[in-house]
Amino acid sequence: MVVQDRRGGGAAAVAVACGTGLAVGLLTTGCSPDGAAADDQEPSGRAAAAAAEVRNSAAALLRAGSARVRTSMETVSGGTRVAIRGSGGYDFATSTGWLRVVLPDPAGKPRGGHQPITEILAPGALFMKNRGAGVPADKWVRVDTASLSDGNLVTGGATDPLAAAELLRGARGVTYQGEERLDGVMVRHYRGTTDIGAAAGAASPRTRPALVAAEQGFTTDAVPFDAYLDEDGRLRKVRQWFRFANGAPKGASVTSTTELSDFGTKVAVRLPDEQDIYAGKIASPAP
Repeated sequence: MVVQDRRGGGAAAVAVACGTGLAVGLLTTGCSPDGAAADDQEPSGRAAAAAAEVRNSAAALLRAGSARVRTSMETVSGGTRVAIRGSGGYDFATSTGWLRVVLPDPAGKPRGGHQPITEILAPGALFMKNRGAGVPADKWVRVDTASLSDGNLVTGGATDPLAAAELLRGARGVTYQGEERLDGVMVRHYRGTTDIGAAAGAASPRTRPALVAAEQGFTTDAVPFDAYLDEDGRLRKVRQWFRFANGAPKGASVTSTTELSDFGTKVAVRLPDEQDIYAGKIASPAP
């Protein structure tokens, strides 16, 4: 059962099915790069300041406490494109959250009558309801995220918001792209590449096991990103690109976008009771 703030919408997530049939199913407060202080720095100094701010955005989220979340994930494999959207809330203090995601068909149209899949995110675990064929409607499926080859960066159909931020702890080659307005808020846009292994080494104990597992799941440890930070150093939006083999000749690519807003909003999550967790065989991903 999910206890949720009704102002934030629903709960949930989904396993992504690629065209191959394989289920992918998942700070410093230094000088701003703009302004007189930044202009006085050597290029290497500006780059270091930019990288430091990006790497510490996870710490800024922990200070913020919680936020509302919007997610999108697009998977391309074997010429087939699958895109999903989600919304929910996340409590950074407890590393728990919920999402509600509806899986569209490959043409991008929502599937008629398909119920949203509910996902609860917790340290070391992913719980899904309406998981798919073979799972009773009133039961949850529990997955150990450290056992997933991608550490649940893409398996659940949405990247865990804290994991998305912690992944930036391995940021390198960061460049400042300028200021822009995002949902009415001025943000600083950064672009670069993050290294999964370096991020795992610098991540918090709650996120490290998942990132360590993710080192094995992708074709490369290098993950390109675009990150948007507000004046408090909080991550407002991050887009990350992943590649993995997926059994296809050219592999598969996943673009994961996480957007955060309404910091401090109430997010209450209750983990499923043991008797409500399905222990049988899962016949297939969500239809």
